[in-house]
Amino acid sequence: MVLRVLRLSSTPHSIAVGVAAGAASSATPFVGVHILLAVALAYLLSGNLIAAALATALANPITIPFILAATYEVGVVVLGISSHQTLSGHEILDMLGHLKLSELWTPVLKPMIVGALPLALANAVLFYALAYIAARLFQERRQARRALRVPSGEPL
Repeated sequence: MVLRVLRLSSTPHSIAVGVAAGAASSATPFVGVHILLAVALAYLLSGNLIAAALATALANPITIPFILAATYEVGVVVLGISSHQTLSGHEILDMLGHLKLSELWTPVLKPMIVGALPLALANAVLFYALAYIAARLFQERRQARRALRVPSGEPL
């Protein structure tokens, strides 16, 4: 999947913005709408939409429980909630499936949404830098290989 993103015919900045949008949306508790969120964010920031959609694979069945638990814990810290219960990602998923929104908002959802903001921002910055460097290097190496194959007097 990484090679698919690097092979996109777009600028390194556009690819990196798309990857950053996908990584940011993957750090949110909005399970099921990560791709829509990533594509919308990439569109607004003129990023590569395909890179955004592919980067949402960071949120997968293995990582989602960790993402949910992390967003909850960071939100509890940011909001300064002193008496809270520690919840695992699996417990949060179970609660989301069985309780009403009104019962979940203050104890669970509000901290998760607040906690997702710094995590999404950190993911976006980190993955933008990594994707930009990787895309630039990949494109430079591809150009160098093409230059070696084509004699100097002939057009590409």
